[in-house]
Amino acid sequence: MKDSIVILKDQEGNNMLHLVGKMVDKKRLQEVSGAAFQMQLELLWYKEVESMIPPSYRERKNRSGQTPYEVFTDTHKDLVIEGGKWMKGTASKCMVVSALIATIVFAVAYTIPGGYNQKDGFPMFLHNGPFLVFVILDAISLILSSTSILVFLSILTSRCAQEDFIESLPKTLMLGLLMLFLSIVAMMLSFSVGFFVLYRHMFIVVAIFISILALIPIISYARLQYPLFIDVYHSTYRSRYLFKPKKRMLYYQNPSA
Repeated sequence: MKDSIVILKDQEGNNMLHLVGKMVDKKRLQEVSGAAFQMQLELLWYKEVESMIPPSYRERKNRSGQTPYEVFTDTHKDLVIEGGKWMKGTASKCMVVSALIATIVFAVAYTIPGGYNQKDGFPMFLHNGPFLVFVILDAISLILSSTSILVFLSILTSRCAQEDFIESLPKTLMLGLLMLFLSIVAMMLSFSVGFFVLYRHMFIVVAIFISILALIPIISYARLQYPLFIDVYHSTYRSRYLFKPKKRMLYYQNPSA
């Protein structure tokens, strides 16, 4: 039945792939948040139907002289522009936060708790275990935030081509969000450890209380950015199975029989 359907044409010479290439109703796209993910869903649907079409039909033109891919490109050009703006706008905002974190942790690396010994120039708490943890966490935060800046910069300089919305751009955005989140975690943990190093002897209760409060930014970021991260994950990794059946049928039984 499928082989007989895929070769059919309408009055305008459009085969099945031509019709799939046309823009769907915008109400159906509202189920997916973000123009970039809407474009990704359209591309996945087009690629899925394209795999069913005989190769000779993929390049056939309709009466307007357009191939199926040309129809898809022409009807989705506005969505590509909107998706590129959304992707670059999100990347630019996250890049500002990453740059701010990198600036803070870089400055903290040279204004360490306790200062330096005036005799030899080494840190006062050099042989202190928690101080070494502070230094390591600060370095990790700097590395992760710098990495996220480069990741978001790659999105800003991307051409945002039509095919990039399938995997390239969503994966890059998800990597940048993950690096940003981990840099925030490392920064707040280093702050907690540094505060504990300075005040653990005289104000141990205050040090523990401030360290617990340092978890608020981590939880807030995770709570607020969780929907976006899940959307990126589902659209990138789980959408490839969107049009594939979960259960394979060995035979077909007519329900009316």
